[in-house]
Amino acid sequence: MGAGPALTGRGVTGRVRSRIRVEGIVQGVGFRPFVHALASRYGLAGLVGNDATGVFIEAEGPPAAVTALVEAVRERAPALAVVERVSVSEVAPTGARGFEIAPSVAGGTRRTLVPADVATCDDCLAELFDPADRRYRYPFVNCTNCGPRFTIITGMPYDRGSTTMAGFPLCPECAAEYRDPGDRRFHAQPVCCPACGPALTLRTADGARLPGDPVAVATAWLAGGAVVAVKGLGGYHLAADAADETAVATLRARKRRADKAFAVMAADLAAARELCEVDDASAALLTGPRRPIVLLPRRAGAPVAPSVVPDGPDLGVLLPYTPLHHLLARESARPYVLTSGNLSDEPIAHDDEDARRRLGAIADAFLCHDRPIHTPADDSVVRAFRGAALPIRRARGHAPEPLTLPLAAARPVLACGAALKSTFCLVRGRHAFVSQHLGDLESHETLRAYTTGIERLRRLLGVEPEVVAHDAHPDYPSTTYALGLDGVELVEVQHHHAHIASCLADNGEAGPVIGVAFDGTGHGSDGTVWGGELLVASLTGFRRAGHLEPVPMPGGVTAIRQPWRMAAAFLHAAAEPADGLDVARRNAARWPAVAALAALGGRGVPVTSSAGRLFDAVAALLGLRDAVTYEGQAAMALEHLVDPAVRDGYPVTVTSPLVGGRPVATTSPVIGGPPAAVTSPLVGGRPGDATSTVGMRDDPAVVVIRSTDLVRAVVHDLRRGVPSGVIAARFHHGLAEAVVRAVLLVAGSTGLDTVALSGGVFGNLVLLGGVTDGLRGHGLRVLTHRTVPCNDGGVSLGQAAVAAART
Repeated sequence: MGAGPALTGRGVTGRVRSRIRVEGIVQGVGFRPFVHALASRYGLAGLVGNDATGVFIEAEGPPAAVTALVEAVRERAPALAVVERVSVSEVAPTGARGFEIAPSVAGGTRRTLVPADVATCDDCLAELFDPADRRYRYPFVNCTNCGPRFTIITGMPYDRGSTTMAGFPLCPECAAEYRDPGDRRFHAQPVCCPACGPALTLRTADGARLPGDPVAVATAWLAGGAVVAVKGLGGYHLAADAADETAVATLRARKRRADKAFAVMAADLAAARELCEVDDASAALLTGPRRPIVLLPRRAGAPVAPSVVPDGPDLGVLLPYTPLHHLLARESARPYVLTSGNLSDEPIAHDDEDARRRLGAIADAFLCHDRPIHTPADDSVVRAFRGAALPIRRARGHAPEPLTLPLAAARPVLACGAALKSTFCLVRGRHAFVSQHLGDLESHETLRAYTTGIERLRRLLGVEPEVVAHDAHPDYPSTTYALGLDGVELVEVQHHHAHIASCLADNGEAGPVIGVAFDGTGHGSDGTVWGGELLVASLTGFRRAGHLEPVPMPGGVTAIRQPWRMAAAFLHAAAEPADGLDVARRNAARWPAVAALAALGGRGVPVTSSAGRLFDAVAALLGLRDAVTYEGQAAMALEHLVDPAVRDGYPVTVTSPLVGGRPVATTSPVIGGPPAAVTSPLVGGRPGDATSTVGMRDDPAVVVIRSTDLVRAVVHDLRRGVPSGVIAARFHHGLAEAVVRAVLLVAGSTGLDTVALSGGVFGNLVLLGGVTDGLRGHGLRVLTHRTVPCNDGGVSLGQAAVAAART
């Protein structure tokens, strides 16, 4: 915050004039109308306008009135605004009368922030369903408090001419609202009505226009089992009747999405409660202005076709967030599938011609309109964890709102992210702008959307990167993109360091901390595949302090798609015979060859410490998944299998560094018993300096979690006929307790008392809860993700934070 106004040097009339600058998310959120209303209330003259920095105000009148306006700007800004800084200076009074909204000022260094899209507000919703209102059933109703923002903005400052609404001149009635300080559409840039705004049409897949009311006819098509492509805020969705198994199965087949769940749109919170168990935290997420997809426990007997969620107990539910969605929900009076408009592994379609080309073989009809989408944005996905949001996918409703970095970047930064669940991040000073979710960069379409997205956001924010951060994996498309840029300084960031840095930045901290990074794969500093890591880390560097026991990955990346291969590898590492195990019988034709690869022990076979591969192995042993069609599928099935009544866990050996030539090992007690007394051989030494270990390989004397102990215990219980749900629970609890003891060893040797948990495996609520509770029970402070996902969708933020700190 800047200093308050200096109210001296008044004119003979006792008037003062202050020049006020407001920075933050203050454009596209009704800030100018808000200031205009304040000035009228306090009897002030002057002006307010937008420029490249934010909002500029000149307020003239009695000193107390000017002070009151400044305080209101700081403390009572519009609900959608985020005021980061207010600076005030005194200028000479002019004797002006009246207060006006001045034309926007273009040019200058851009520092203003771009607002995210906002769900339809209650006032607009009331108009939408009021037969006496001129916007009755108009699918583009909006005001200063809601509607499209990021997806239609083409430039800043934010004015109608800098949006895709530029091609829709205001009619006299809308223009009157736009100019009326007492109207909630005063200076609302996307304002429109049926006389002057976009129009809705329904067309067949070959482009022929269908007669009748587009919403009513589209709803009838859905009720008849058709797949309808619906143009939303950030792109096209594919809709089908959620209760119609034939329709949903058809959509699944056409979209080439074998198993991954579809989201379902419910008409309102009451309808969502008929489908799922909805607690208070989830209800707040469902009904808030961001309107994400929320993962919820599905009710038994919910009227949802089996093909909506082929496996798993959770259902992704969202509520309508545009007038069009509200109209469809009201017309149909039943939930409908609403999934991204794309083929599997492609980005969401948003351009009309591209949508017809890519979705023509999927959709039977297209419910579309003529308002262009400038920036595509898929739906965000969250789940509630202990009363707070746990992000899974960050996109519409969030992007491109910035996060504030713990350490400012001296030069503009581009962080290129990972290869899966891809995002990128631009940094300007302390502001980190994480892009919307883009998807996996394995397809040409997604890679093109990625590169286009970087250029589009770079231009919008006025960021010219001088430093480019990238993953250490040489084969990631994002790394290739970074290495192909000219005239920039490159900063390589190890994948798991980026995960921990992401968690640090998400919590506004710089470290050092003990970081636990559990995921599927990441290029390790020693050339092996990491994924079950304990790091001593800050934003500027890290040291590998521990890891899960390494095992071979027979077949390399093939072992990721075929978890049974990891079962074979872990059985060999555990010296556990496969005789009589179902996983070996199911894969008998290839088992000997894969077992032979596992026996090579790293000689020509990749070696991994991955927690994700450990989950895969156990899932295959329990017969859940021998092959997967999407990332994390086997691990999620294992989490869903957990019997919540089971509290004990398998014992796991945690080996600490050598002391006096002898290894120190501890074995976990049963969960729920008294905590183990854990001492570190390095206690009394000085805490490690994480800032001096950039790129450092792990110390040979690191803490190792013997994950083969878990596999032996799983096999032992399998042979005894123990129920799978009990085995899954004991596995989770045993791993969680082992992680806690490993962290305690590192804490004892470093003196650190804060732990950051990151990586996609911590999307598992059973593991996350067990580790969090265990660490806190020992007095440690635990950081988890709050704004960006713990999976690879948050890696770009971590890379950006590291690059900013190092520069």
